[in-house]
Amino acid sequence: MPIAAFLDDLGRPAWILLTVLSFIFWWPLGLAILFLGLWSGKMGCWHRHHEFHWQEKMDRWQGKMDRMREKMDRFSGRYPSSGNRAFDDYRTETLRRLEEEQREFREFLDRLRFAKDKTEFDQFMAERRDRAPGPQPQT
Repeated sequence: MPIAAFLDDLGRPAWILLTVLSFIFWWPLGLAILFLGLWSGKMGCWHRHHEFHWQEKMDRWQGKMDRMREKMDRFSGRYPSSGNRAFDDYRTETLRRLEEEQREFREFLDRLRFAKDKTEFDQFMAERRDRAPGPQPQT
């Protein structure tokens, strides 16, 4: 089968191109070539480098975890040095001040919510006290 040997020499992209072209010209031929390629393992990714597949996945996963750890370090206040000590001190002081202002603002919002809730509750209790006690329905 000289055509198959020629396509094997060109690699998997040649088999994929032949399959696509055969689907374009006559779909039953494309289907036959697709099944032949899958059955023989010429187009299947599971036959290629099977022993290294999981190691590659683990390496990619480890790289993603390292990038995530670097991002978390940046957001947690442990910034790497910029090389300029004056700027690093300024940045640290500014971040500390902003965190303090954020904490104070949250406390202010909590007090504001509490005051609003207390006002609504006091109003409810006053309305309840002002209602005349009427006959209670019997159950």
